[in-house]
Amino acid sequence: MPLVDTAPSPPAHRGGSGPATAAPPPKAPLRTRLWAARWSYLYILPLLALLLTFVVYPIFGSLVYTFYRWNGIGEPSDFVGLDNFRQIAHDSIFWDSVAHTFVYAIVVVPVQLVIALALALVLNNKKLRFSAFYRTLFFLPVVTSPAVVGVVVQLMLSNFGDTFNSWLLDAHIIDTPVDWLGNPRIAMGIIILVGIWQTLGYNLVYFLAGLQTIPEEINEAARIDGAGPVRTFLHITVPMLRSVGLMIVILAFIGSFQVFDLVQVLTNGGPYFGTEVVNTYIYHLAFGGNQAAATQPDVGLASAASFFYGLLLIGFSVLQVLIFRSIAKRRAAGRG
Repeated sequence: MPLVDTAPSPPAHRGGSGPATAAPPPKAPLRTRLWAARWSYLYILPLLALLLTFVVYPIFGSLVYTFYRWNGIGEPSDFVGLDNFRQIAHDSIFWDSVAHTFVYAIVVVPVQLVIALALALVLNNKKLRFSAFYRTLFFLPVVTSPAVVGVVVQLMLSNFGDTFNSWLLDAHIIDTPVDWLGNPRIAMGIIILVGIWQTLGYNLVYFLAGLQTIPEEINEAARIDGAGPVRTFLHITVPMLRSVGLMIVILAFIGSFQVFDLVQVLTNGGPYFGTEVVNTYIYHLAFGGNQAAATQPDVGLASAASFFYGLLLIGFSVLQVLIFRSIAKRRAAGRG
């Protein structure tokens, strides 16, 4: 006698021919989730307090000063409305300083990232001896004050500039002596070179951290399959570093846009505003000086310039994110 399956058949899925899917579990209320993560919020509370006290509050506190013409002494009383913003928007020196800042960032970031990634690949090799020493060596400029670095470079060019000129003249590389910090283009080039060297360690550490997240088994499998170093780098390392690399690029640009100490010490924004960047421009407006448009301190004008520049940076950062997301979507669509 044949056996007959008497087990009840599963109920048909209403509204379609496919199998029924389990409903997702209900989401916990917000109060429950906050209470479950209470220790996490407690740990970040000191950082949040410092951020609110020394970053958020000063930003919104200085917004009031943008509507006044004020030299920083006493209480502001000369209300000018939006005149400070209009003056900044029509100031050619401000736009020149914005251009110099962008030139600095656009040159420094790509060169620095390429060098940092190459060094990270070398230092991440487990067969390299004294790798910890080399990492410390490349990171040392980061922990050195940019102002100190600027003073040392300025002293070197002041004391040995003629010696450098003599070497270059003897080698027939130049025909006339070079005024290292008196020529705007050469001075800007020196600032860029020193900036690349001084902040290289940040990106080097970021790339090293990203490389160490790549499982070694993947690289070993690629070597077994016959992939060389170049193919392994292009088809394994680069794709797996893409998300980390996006953050490194954004952080590198934001850091480059904040250049100040190096320029202030080396050239003070000169000669003839040739190396003036936005932060030195704002500094000269707030505290006076002969490198800015105002010879007397004007905190209101400096605050307006700071907010104006902040809006430009926010727009540029949003543009970066949108561009990188668009590239990622196109690559994902191409693979699909």
